[in-house]
Amino acid sequence: MHSIAERHKIILETLNKNGFVKITDIAQELGVTTVTIRKDIKILADKGLLYKVHGSARAVNPHVSDINFNIKNATNMGNKNKIAQQMAVLVEDNDSLIISSGSTAYTVATHLLNNMSLKNINVVTSSLKVAVLLSENAAFNVIQLGGQVSHTSLSTLTNEQWGGFDFICNKFILGVDGIDIEAGISTSTVEEARLTQKMIERSTKTIVVADSSKFGVRGFGRICGFEDIDMLITDSGAPKQMIEMIEDAGVEVVIVD
Repeated sequence: MHSIAERHKIILETLNKNGFVKITDIAQELGVTTVTIRKDIKILADKGLLYKVHGSARAVNPHVSDINFNIKNATNMGNKNKIAQQMAVLVEDNDSLIISSGSTAYTVATHLLNNMSLKNINVVTSSLKVAVLLSENAAFNVIQLGGQVSHTSLSTLTNEQWGGFDFICNKFILGVDGIDIEAGISTSTVEEARLTQKMIERSTKTIVVADSSKFGVRGFGRICGFEDIDMLITDSGAPKQMIEMIEDAGVEVVIVD
């Protein structure tokens, strides 16, 4: 039988390793009831050592707010560049792309712009910055979606225009705010989540590009579950257990070093 101190140590070690702790799993591992583990987690949460979520615990508050694009763009740029470079390699001549808003998706666009060998690429985007950037190169035929402009994401948020466009794109490059085993794929606003759902519907293949800081995080607007995405490109800092669970859901995961 483990003492309280031993249980707390194991909970925190598991949290540090995996990025989250499920109450049922740790109770089974330690041979105690879920009631006992809930009490342990409450004690640790009261001490500020973890953040309690329904059925689990996280190292930090998993809920994110709508953050200004320029702040996002200055964060984790090393990993974003590696992820973007890997994504750009997957783009081929005559591709039709949907590119979402967000700093990682924008970084992908910068790598695409630098690839002077690409020809005849159709791009549909809600991102004002992506549209302006790729319009500099005649190889990209850019469609900018209309709608209300978000001051934080620098993108359009309404999806009314989708009914007026008859197109299917073969790749959707999707930047997200949160990747969570229980909550799935999410973004910071409901409006953007709804628009993103429309983008998934119009895409043959949905590819999520997200650095490891997005794991264990939940945005206010839920986009979809893992069954609705085809590939995830991330960095080696992503929690191993979460990656395995995502792969078990049928998602191809590419990890860049």
